Amino acid sequence: MDLIKRIEKREAVIGVVGLGYVGLPLLMEFVDQGFKTIGFDIDDRKVVLLNKGQSYIKHISAERIKKVVDSKLFSATSDFSRIKEVDCILICVPTPLTKHREPDMSFIINTSESLAKHIRQGQLIVLESSTYPGTTEECMKPILEKSGLKGDQDFWVAFSPEREDPNNPNFNTRTIPKVIGANTETARQLTKALYDQVIVKTVPVSSSQAAEATKLLENIFRSVNIALVNELKMIFDRMGIDVWEVIGAAKTKPFGYMPFYPGPGLGGHCIPIDPFYLTWKAREFEMNTRFIELAGEINTSMPFWVVNKVMEALNERGKSLKGCKVLVLGAAYKKDIDDPRESPSFKLMEILLERGAEVNYNDPYIPELPAMRMYDIKRKSIELTAKNIAKHDVVLISTDHSVYDWNFIVENSKMVVDTRNATAGVQKNRDKIVKA
Repeated sequence: MDLIKRIEKREAVIGVVGLGYVGLPLLMEFVDQGFKTIGFDIDDRKVVLLNKGQSYIKHISAERIKKVVDSKLFSATSDFSRIKEVDCILICVPTPLTKHREPDMSFIINTSESLAKHIRQGQLIVLESSTYPGTTEECMKPILEKSGLKGDQDFWVAFSPEREDPNNPNFNTRTIPKVIGANTETARQLTKALYDQVIVKTVPVSSSQAAEATKLLENIFRSVNIALVNELKMIFDRMGIDVWEVIGAAKTKPFGYMPFYPGPGLGGHCIPIDPFYLTWKAREFEMNTRFIELAGEINTSMPFWVVNKVMEALNERGKSLKGCKVLVLGAAYKKDIDDPRESPSFKLMEILLERGAEVNYNDPYIPELPAMRMYDIKRKSIELTAKNIAKHDVVLISTDHSVYDWNFIVENSKMVVDTRNATAGVQKNRDKIVKA
């Protein structure tokens, strides 16, 4: 068909909705392969920065953004009427949880409603946002059909879950295989043809529902295994056994074992959220996801356990948490990135503040805590000097950025509570370190 030919000749225009950690790298891959692209975002700040050739994501350099802009193949806009200019629309918007841990579909719904006002015949629309099985067909497609056009007849829909892992040195958008699912052969062929232009390997599945379920399986697998080691951490701690030592020994087995690591809680845009999407959807089929929910309970309890470890350590030193000064290291959800989404650091700070502690933080990549959906902790990152470290009663390691000098931090601290095994290589002042 005509659109497939235009895609294969790289004459199709690609539109990406949502220019965050998923959408922006994907868009740049299309530019690199010679496609004309338009990036859409409701955040005018992002639009202005991109059109100036500037970056707002740490691991995406301004040089790369400038190269994309200079190619004349890219422009960013908040004007959704320009949707009619593109042939393929890739939706990369957030899918968070409500405060009751139910799917918040507002971003997908609002985006679909904006698109419905401007889509035209012959377009391919692919959802990339992690979500429950059925979203593409049951939620997005009916809203798009409010345009008066018929899905999989006048336009085509598909689902292809993002697999971004920011700042991963071994994989990037282009080299991670891409699962694609659609409920008609035409939509599946179009989607495969599209992603074959920029991704090393595409993995077609039989339906959008199967593709949606694939993404959930990937992240539920990680959530459950992280919950397992978190529970083991608490058990082994009571027994006086170092869980990190145990994991290090266990991973020497060359078969039948895959290491997962404990932490102060789950972070990021997928693992803390995706399991609850399936839990919610399963109720429609009168099914209980007991195993998944138990893992969620363990993982969400970890910040409370960490704070209790802080309290116990202070108590042993004749101090109480109330009134003490705590310095939290790291606000990003994982090391060496500037992404705070769902970071357990925010929950740790909230609990510490509720229990009367004075809380500061340091993160070299997040100079000021942004207002989050569930948190609005107004703090600016303090400089990590010997004086600033020493004036705190506790240094709590939440994110183990590579730039941190652990010997310097331990040497100048009164007490360090380490949730990441970051201080494993520190030889001096081990009596100051508490594993949590």
